[in-house]
Amino acid sequence: MFDFMTPFYLHYYNSRAWMDTYWMGHPVYKCPLDLFLYQEILFTVKPDIIVECGTNVGGSALYLAQMCDLMNKGRIITVDIVEFERTKHDRITYLTGDSASVDTFNRIKQFINSGDVVLVILDSDHTEQHVYKELMLYHQLVTVGSYVIVEDTILGHPVYPELLPGPMEAVARFLPDHDEFRIDKSKHKFHLTFNPNGYLQRVK
Repeated sequence: MFDFMTPFYLHYYNSRAWMDTYWMGHPVYKCPLDLFLYQEILFTVKPDIIVECGTNVGGSALYLAQMCDLMNKGRIITVDIVEFERTKHDRITYLTGDSASVDTFNRIKQFINSGDVVLVILDSDHTEQHVYKELMLYHQLVTVGSYVIVEDTILGHPVYPELLPGPMEAVARFLPDHDEFRIDKSKHKFHLTFNPNGYLQRVK
């Protein structure tokens, strides 16, 4: 993506500072500049439902829920294959299951009403095949003007090339057959993002 940024990408990612990043005391394993982009997207899109695949410790779900508190709108449906105690919030529903399975997808759909504005975040298993399966399922939920965000497309580009093929390859595989989505390159504006080419906006 940003060749001139590669040394800093490698330095920042390998420093593991993103694993020492907190929201209101809760670990949130993301680049802070992506979190800033998230609040910009939430304010613009104003989703009724945010689907998060990959709960992990729940810090990002809490962050999203508190952004929704500020807007007085939105719920988070978050799913992970691992179940353990996480921070409770009235706007968060935790599910356990494989996010790439049709069964889990159908369970999530039950929380979505006709007319809801839906935003999707994919942050679970980062292999190409898993992310592609998620894209093929969850893109159906995304409303025009909203996004499916594919996280950690930096895996292999430039960090950990041994993990290829990864999320960016899943995006490249998905887009040619889905011209209703486009890469929103305005989300590259801070230059440092863990999700280059991963902010996919539905345009029709």
